[in-house]
Amino acid sequence: MNSVQLLLAVRDLYSKHPEMHNLEPWELQSALFVLGYTDELADEAEIAAAAEVARTDWPQWRAA
Repeated sequence: MNSVQLLLAVRDLYSKHPEMHNLEPWELQSALFVLGYTDELADEAEIAAAAEVARTDWPQWRAA
């Protein structure tokens, strides 16, 4: 999974499960795998970067 796909997966995860917005990268790694967003465990550093980007644009795409 490349970084763009990972970012889209994290954004989708946050939109469907807003309670996961504050999870640590290692927790997101498990959630993405268990919920079927990834076929294998993604790198924690890549997840951390994707989560940081997704969190910065959170107010813009969050349902009102």
